[in-house]
Amino acid sequence: MSRRVRRKLEEDKGKDKVVLPSYPETSSNEDLVAPDLLHGFVDWTSLPYDTVLQLFTCLNYRDRASLASTCKTWRGLGASSCLWTSLDLRAHKFDAAMAASLASRCVNLRNLRFRGIESADSLIHLKARNLLEVSGDYCRKITDATLSMVVARHETLESLQLGPDFCEKISSDAIKAVAFCCPKLKKLRLSGIRYVTSEAIEALAKHCPQLSDLGFLDCLNIDEEALGKVLSVRYLSVAGTSNIKWSIASNKWDKLPKLTCLDVSRTDIGPTTVSRFLTSSQSLKVLCALNCHVLEEDTSFIDSNRFKGKVLLALFTNIFDGLASLFVGNTKKPKDVFAYWRELMKTTKDKAVDEIMLWIEWFISHTLLRTAECNPEGLDEFWLNQGAALLLTLMQSSQEDVQERSATGLATFVVIDDENASIDCGRAEAVMKDGGIRLLLELARSWREGLQSEAAKAIANLSVNANVAKSVAEEGGIRILAGLAKSMNRLVAEEAAGGLWNLSVGEEHKNAIAQAGGVKALVDLIFRWPNGCDGVLERAAGALANLAADDKCSMEVSTAGGVHALVMLARNCKYEGVQEQAARALANLAAHGDSNNNNAAVGQEAGALEALVQLTQSPHEGVRQEAAGALWNLSFDDKNRESIAAAGGVEALVALAQSCSNASTGLQERAAGALWGLSVSEANSVAIGREGGVPPLIALARSEAEDVHETAAGALWNLAFNPGNALRIVEEGGVPALVHLCLSSVSKMARFMAALALSYMFDGRMDEYAMMIGTSSSESTSKTISLDGARTMALKHIEAFVKTFMDPQIFAAAPVLSYPTLLAQVTERARIQEAGHLRCSGAEIGRFVTMLRNHNSTLKACAAFALLQFTIPGGRHAMHHASLMQNGGEARFLRSAAASAKTPSEAKIFVKIILRNLEHHQAESSI
Repeated sequence: MSRRVRRKLEEDKGKDKVVLPSYPETSSNEDLVAPDLLHGFVDWTSLPYDTVLQLFTCLNYRDRASLASTCKTWRGLGASSCLWTSLDLRAHKFDAAMAASLASRCVNLRNLRFRGIESADSLIHLKARNLLEVSGDYCRKITDATLSMVVARHETLESLQLGPDFCEKISSDAIKAVAFCCPKLKKLRLSGIRYVTSEAIEALAKHCPQLSDLGFLDCLNIDEEALGKVLSVRYLSVAGTSNIKWSIASNKWDKLPKLTCLDVSRTDIGPTTVSRFLTSSQSLKVLCALNCHVLEEDTSFIDSNRFKGKVLLALFTNIFDGLASLFVGNTKKPKDVFAYWRELMKTTKDKAVDEIMLWIEWFISHTLLRTAECNPEGLDEFWLNQGAALLLTLMQSSQEDVQERSATGLATFVVIDDENASIDCGRAEAVMKDGGIRLLLELARSWREGLQSEAAKAIANLSVNANVAKSVAEEGGIRILAGLAKSMNRLVAEEAAGGLWNLSVGEEHKNAIAQAGGVKALVDLIFRWPNGCDGVLERAAGALANLAADDKCSMEVSTAGGVHALVMLARNCKYEGVQEQAARALANLAAHGDSNNNNAAVGQEAGALEALVQLTQSPHEGVRQEAAGALWNLSFDDKNRESIAAAGGVEALVALAQSCSNASTGLQERAAGALWGLSVSEANSVAIGREGGVPPLIALARSEAEDVHETAAGALWNLAFNPGNALRIVEEGGVPALVHLCLSSVSKMARFMAALALSYMFDGRMDEYAMMIGTSSSESTSKTISLDGARTMALKHIEAFVKTFMDPQIFAAAPVLSYPTLLAQVTERARIQEAGHLRCSGAEIGRFVTMLRNHNSTLKACAAFALLQFTIPGGRHAMHHASLMQNGGEARFLRSAAASAKTPSEAKIFVKIILRNLEHHQAESSI
């Protein structure tokens, strides 16, 4: 579809005048279609003025600016005053320069939302003298001077709200300034004031005669008697405020002539005071006392029906029933009371009831969020029976801040342990059961970025539950989150990335995320906010880490530029959460060595290996663990292995192994694993021994954790190939540790590799090395004795290990060598499934073949057992090992070993199976 742009502006007395296209009335359907559309294209500038304005109203500020830059016509429309009656600056860096650039459009600005001290200081530069409503959050640093300056420039203010975080630097002096400067004030809600004095409250009573909605929330002290003098107040809240003298409050506030609704939630109000308010106040209709522990402890007060004509909202009352009682003739179910009222608003204009319900929506949402943040014990029943349903109902409010707060409440109340991403499954599924997922996704589709952000946060937290994640995916949530991850609003993109992070835990969702464009969106996030946006970066890297664990998705990550993005984070970002997730993502990308080239690609990325080596020295254990894991995976590539060593990887990983004796098993496993991977190279193996890597590996081999001692055994097996390292292992007490593994580990692989390490150590090469350096002859007799004792111990347990994989009845049968079925049984009994993942070099295979010539029958049997494991068909590297043996002419020697009278019977049987395996692989390779 093409687009034609025509100028629609002409000069009229020095001002831009919007010239509108005219549309004559027609009766033909064909005439109703724009002529350009009939010819196959649309002239967007021919749209009616009202249509374009309506289009603008459905866009956020950034998109409005983009649309306005399309042509001169739309630039004029984009500046229309009707589009700038409301402004939400929370997601934007708002300073004096931006304020000045917007000032010309804000002449008719009525409603403003901002965030933080810098925004507050810049408000006056908007020159919006007709502002009616101001709402700010993150107000901890806002001072009396700033607030006084804001209200002094906006005398027409009718509503001022600062919170919900505490306004710690605002005092009663600023409240007096509000009273003096804003005589038309109708609503004032402030949070976290230390002390609200009588002078401040009396100033409000004197100078703000229309003040009907007053809230001092989470304050430390207020003057109860002075509050009783604000005779205009209809809606009063002291929720969360401490140190209230209830005897004075009840004696003064119940005489307020217009008091209709009172909120004392999260205070220490008791049943006596509640009773006095409900019985003495003539005008009071609703008393909100949610999460008031003193009141709830009095079980005799649970029956609130005795206060006829008054509504008490508490944790022990049915809130929906109470609100339903406000509507005479309501035939709907109590749970539908909010929906009933919202429908009623469209037809019946009852201002008094509407004001009450709007106030109730605001304060219930506020209290539920505050309660969810504190997460007190004993509220499970409330959350499941009422709380979740209330939050879902409030998400459908006409008040945007109520919608946002309710979505945030849903995101918060399900969380049990934020550190470990643990949620309450019952609460999560209660949200899902009541249709909450669909509601949240509808909010996420809103053009309002505040709603997008909070809805995405709730979806992210709820999606930790697998059932909820499935529901989100089925409702199209993955595509919505992938779209939000492309947002230019950092807060929206951050929460969307968090949702994709949690959803990507499920294997069934990974491909759906990739198909929805999620991979590209996540990579782009890293490039869009590379510095100072740790929340975005951690979530994006975490999601990419999960996706990279899938072979297909890992290729998508690489194609989208993910390797470069993640290495950039590992190199430059200083925040430990980002470092950990970036390292984990690189580890997962490098884990598919046989199926794609990502392993090599990571190693070839400039600075990648150096950054990961550096991260192994991080003070944060999680970072060290993931960095070591990445180096372990990368070390499977020959070039990477040498490059890691050249980047100081041997020294860093030995130091890491030495320091992790009291660390988590995850870190211990990866430290040992990375040394195992590097030690495949004999040069690295020698370097590891020289740098002191043997003692910490022996210590890790003694670990009770299976994963730890298995990787340590693998590293020691590689190290033992070198006779100098073998001697070090003996001298450092490694033989008893390996013998213990060989005897008692629940891991067959750990036992196998411990046996192989011991066989390397005592096949004669270590003795030759020891004699050469003079250890076993010239230094002392005790060393010789210790070597002999160690050898005896080792050979005894190697023999015992091999016999555990033998069936005595089969091996006792003389004709066993002639029966394929019996040989198959021997293979099945001996097979160690995981050993098929081990890849040996030609030198290692050659050493086991040479070991078959050893005079010791135990070593012969162990060597034959090892070669059997390495050549069993179906093993990952069996064909590679068979090829090494075929090319080295080892088959001829194997036949002679099988025929030799000096070869023990068990070794003969294993060798016979090895020969069959070689024949099988040769036949396979010739097909």
